[in-house]
Amino acid sequence: MNQPTHNTFLQANQQVNGILAILGQHLLGKPEVIRLSLAGLLARGHLLLEDVPGVGKTTLAHALATTLGLHYQRVQFTSDLLPADLIGVSVYLRDTGRFEFHRGPLFSQVLLADEINRASPKTQSALLEAMAERQVTHDGETHTLPDPFFVIATQNPQSQIGTHALPESQLDRFMMRLSIGYPDAQAEKALYLGGANTKATTAHLSATDVFALQQLVDDVQVSEALAAYVLALVAATREPRRFLHGLSPRGGLALIQAGKAWAFLEGRHFVIPEDIQKIFTAVAGHRLMPGSDLDTCAPVMLQLLQEVAIP
Repeated sequence: MNQPTHNTFLQANQQVNGILAILGQHLLGKPEVIRLSLAGLLARGHLLLEDVPGVGKTTLAHALATTLGLHYQRVQFTSDLLPADLIGVSVYLRDTGRFEFHRGPLFSQVLLADEINRASPKTQSALLEAMAERQVTHDGETHTLPDPFFVIATQNPQSQIGTHALPESQLDRFMMRLSIGYPDAQAEKALYLGGANTKATTAHLSATDVFALQQLVDDVQVSEALAAYVLALVAATREPRRFLHGLSPRGGLALIQAGKAWAFLEGRHFVIPEDIQKIFTAVAGHRLMPGSDLDTCAPVMLQLLQEVAIP
């Protein structure tokens, strides 16, 4: 199999830089959040956006899908949402005497699961097979989901009324968890003055283009020394008293794949330790539970990055 040339990576990097600039017109003052979101998509992962309402979670999801030319559907998760509302239903056809499967919104290339933690655990679990295996099973028959397939879920803080905590198995299916946060004063002032692009964006790529970019990310090189560095980070999370549970091998693989996507966005065809450090909190934060004597994982993760030596 032929490896992509340097020029191929260079052209693709120019392409994604244009996409990042367009997305930055929709979500002001949040370049790193946008970059991490695009990295998650190119790494074939899924994205969890956790924040208070009104900071741009839905705006980011819609702009990302439409700019990349992907088929997009939004589902508002509520307490009465059923798994069939996501997957679809079988309808009996009197003329043929058979059931026909009518696909639900899950069969889209980008699914926005808005306020996912307001749905019941049963409905949340309907996403597990789709996110892990990119297929769904209905009435004993397996249906393949589109490619690319990217779930962007938003959730409100657990302190808000009517929310259900996502189980660990569900959280682990998300490659990254991000918090957009409030914009800085300059960006918020520009937003008030109409500086954000609120019009529906046009497609600048296609699903075929996105698939090609994902393949280039797959071809980004990971050295043995880099793999050893990730292994050391993963091992450090498993040390007693740091966290209740350390990162699993799946979490380590997510670090590698997200690191490859970040390196690609930086215009490189190889991963360096700094790439892993950039994506570490987004990839590991929701997989690590603080120890009983800890209030938050963030300081511990920062300390861990400082302690683990770069080879």
